[in-house]
Amino acid sequence: MVTTRTLSNGVRVIVKRMEGLLSVTMGVLVGTGAAYETDEEDGISHFIEHMQFKGTDKHTAFGLSDAFDALGAQVNAFTGKDVTCYYAKSTSDHAAESFALLAELFLGSTFPEEEMEREKGVVVEEINMDEDSPEDLCLDLLARAAYGNRGYGRNILGPVSNVRGFTREQLFAYKRERYCPQNIVISFAGNIEPELALALTEEHFGGMPPCGALRRTPPTEREKNDLFRKKPIEQAHFAFAFATIERDDPAFAATQVMNAILGGGMSSRLFKRVREELGLAYSVYSYSSHYAGTGLFTVYAGVNPKNAASAADAVVSVIREFKEKGVTEEEFLRGREQLKSGNIFSQENTSSQMLLYGKQLLYKNEVYDFEKRMAEISALRLDDIHAAIAQNFDFGRACVASVGNLEKPIHL
Repeated sequence: MVTTRTLSNGVRVIVKRMEGLLSVTMGVLVGTGAAYETDEEDGISHFIEHMQFKGTDKHTAFGLSDAFDALGAQVNAFTGKDVTCYYAKSTSDHAAESFALLAELFLGSTFPEEEMEREKGVVVEEINMDEDSPEDLCLDLLARAAYGNRGYGRNILGPVSNVRGFTREQLFAYKRERYCPQNIVISFAGNIEPELALALTEEHFGGMPPCGALRRTPPTEREKNDLFRKKPIEQAHFAFAFATIERDDPAFAATQVMNAILGGGMSSRLFKRVREELGLAYSVYSYSSHYAGTGLFTVYAGVNPKNAASAADAVVSVIREFKEKGVTEEEFLRGREQLKSGNIFSQENTSSQMLLYGKQLLYKNEVYDFEKRMAEISALRLDDIHAAIAQNFDFGRACVASVGNLEKPIHL
């Protein structure tokens, strides 16, 4: 059972009741992230996410974490390109207390100066960690190669210089603009009475004042660049990005099946050829990212530097064969079943459901329809996958990113 309501100030609420469980996941989703930031704000969405946990008028940073722990509840948050989410999971009998704490850290954080200085050091270390994670660095470079230094090309963490320079006034100003009722969705999934969830949301979020006009959707200009970062590491990492569909495109399900066949698992074309047959990579996979008005289809591999050129050639060969010859009926049926099962498995996870239903309401202002989704997948035919393949893999618009101890960067 799914229940929705819009509060008088514009906050949207969705409740997915999952009877038979003993827990509930609750989330506060905000339509903001790295893609909405200006150059001066680059990294501020992520830094605010950190600072939200650093104390309120009622609790210190430790007091908040201690209060959640006392309930046996889990709390966390993440920042994306176009969404920031704060969430907690608790047993059903502690849902009201857990949600009150989640609302307190979301609405009442005071951003103490001494905590800000400490957390700047923490985030700088997170940036350093990202620099030392070549796979993450490679994929960050790939986004920049495809979109430039703004919009969806931004690194979520931001530059060190910005992080060190953020002020409390900047954080509060950004929150006033972006953390406002019409840009917020409260999502519950699990064993909670809808009436209780709605009452809790009204109690804690009903008093939020409405805000002014929101920033427009981030720019979606595509670029075509090859970016390379030389690093003295043991492996070489490279990734290709192809333009793909936006999140609302009717070919969304077909594109996901296509991805499963090409690089989505151990039976995929890339895994079998590049890893199992040629032994050129331990990690090789593909995935798609879909945004408002744009999208990227990514193929990634981590290899021995001396095999980088051969591995890249092998990956390109697999993609070209995939594009030119299509897929078999057997591959199609296997990929379709993988997509079906993935959707079914997510229905049994409260955290996945909280995020799924919350994002659908935030992005599209509609209720996620599981039965419709399954019907769309079941209705797919082999020709739909071939049509999706034809929409992707334009090598003339593809971008490349590579990281490692290479004499020269990888190119298509």
